[in-house]
Amino acid sequence: MRSIWNGAISFGLVSIPIKLVNATENHSVSFRQIHTEDGGRIRYRKVCELEEREVTSAEIGKGYEDADGSIIPITDEDLAALPIPTAKTIEIVAFVPEDRIDPLQIDAAYYLSANGVPAAKPYTLLREALKRSQKVAIAKYALRGRERLGMLRVVDDVIAMHGLLWPDEIREPEGVAPEAQVTVRDAELDLADALMDTLGEVDMATLHDDYRAAVEELIATKVEGGAPAEKAPAGEAGGGKVIDLMAALENSVRAARTARGEAAGSDASAEAGVSAGSGAEAEVTRLGDRRAKKASSSASPSPSARKTASARGSAPAAPKEVGGKKSTSTAAKKKGAPAKKAATKSTATARKATAGKADTGKAGTGRAAAGKATAGRTAAKASVKKTAQKKAEPAKKTAAKRRASA
Repeated sequence: MRSIWNGAISFGLVSIPIKLVNATENHSVSFRQIHTEDGGRIRYRKVCELEEREVTSAEIGKGYEDADGSIIPITDEDLAALPIPTAKTIEIVAFVPEDRIDPLQIDAAYYLSANGVPAAKPYTLLREALKRSQKVAIAKYALRGRERLGMLRVVDDVIAMHGLLWPDEIREPEGVAPEAQVTVRDAELDLADALMDTLGEVDMATLHDDYRAAVEELIATKVEGGAPAEKAPAGEAGGGKVIDLMAALENSVRAARTARGEAAGSDASAEAGVSAGSGAEAEVTRLGDRRAKKASSSASPSPSARKTASARGSAPAAPKEVGGKKSTSTAAKKKGAPAKKAATKSTATARKATAGKADTGKAGTGRAAAGKATAGRTAAKASVKKTAQKKAEPAKKTAAKRRASA
C-alpha cells in the first residue's frame, strides 16, 4: 500500500519512524457529468475572474477571504514557518480507556507502518504496551495543512490510528430528542429485548452494499447493449405512525424468527410474559379428551336413529276399533310387548357397551371402538326384529281365521 505521509511517533523520548497508509477505501460508483443531447463530457475550467482566461494548476495558490470580501494570499512558505511541532510527528499526549472516546468523534482511519528495520523494536514495544494496558493513545498530528487529533489502537499486529474530530467540532443534540413525554412499559421493553435476542448477532464480513452491486450490474448490462431490468415493486413505506406498538413488536419478533427458520409457534408475548390483546382466558382441552369426546359422540346414535330402531323393534300396530269393539289384534299387541321390551333392553345394552368403550380415553382406539359399537348395534337390531316377527306370526294367523269365520 502506498504511504500518504512519512514521519515519526513521539513516545516520550522514544521516536518511532513510521509511514501513514489509508486503512479504508471508497468503493462507490462515481459518475461523470455529460451533455444529455450528445453525451459530451461536461468539464469545469479554472478561469481567473480578472483576466477572464483559463489558468494552469501551477498558477493557482491559496487565499483567505476576509469578511469584507477581500482575498488575503497565503503561501506554502507562510504555513511552513508556523511553529507546529506536529508537522512531521505524531505526538502522543495521553493514554486513556477506549470507552472514553465518543464514537461521534471518530473520523478517517489509517495504518501505521514501521519505516525501516530500526523502527521495528520501538514499534513492537508500543504495540505490546497498548495491548497489555488495554488503553488507547491520544495524539496530535498535522496532515493536509492542519493539525488534527488522533487515537492509536492495536488491530491484529498493527497499530492503527483514527482521526478524531476536535471536541468543539461535535454539535450538541439540541432539539433532536422527542419533546413529548412518553412512558415505556416493562412489557414493551420485554418485547424489545425479545426482538433484539431474536435478531441476534451478525458477521460483519457478510454485509455488503446491495445498491452498488445493482449499479454495477446495470452498467454491465448497458455495456453489452441490453435493456435495464424493470423496476422492482416498492415495499411498504416506513416512518408511518405506529398504531399499536405492542402488536408491531410482536409481529417483528415473529417475522425475525420466521426468517431465522425457528418454529412459528413460539410467540413473542409468551416469551415476554405479556398479552397485547384481550384479557379473556382461552379454554384448553387436552388432545386425548378431544379424541375421546369425538369417539363417544360418533358412537352414540342420533335421536332419529334411536326412533327408527324403536319402530323396527316393536310389534305391528293394532288397527283402530271397528263397530265399537276392540280389534282382535290386541292379543297380538300384548304378545308383541315382550319383544319390544327385549329390543329396547338390547339397544340399551349395546349403548352401554359402546359408551364403555368410548370412555376409555385412548385416542388411538376411539374410532375402532365406534366401528365395533355400530356393528354390534346393527346385529342386535336384526336379532330383535327376527324374534318379534316369529312371536307375532301366531297372532296374525288367529286374527285371519276370525275374520274369515265372521
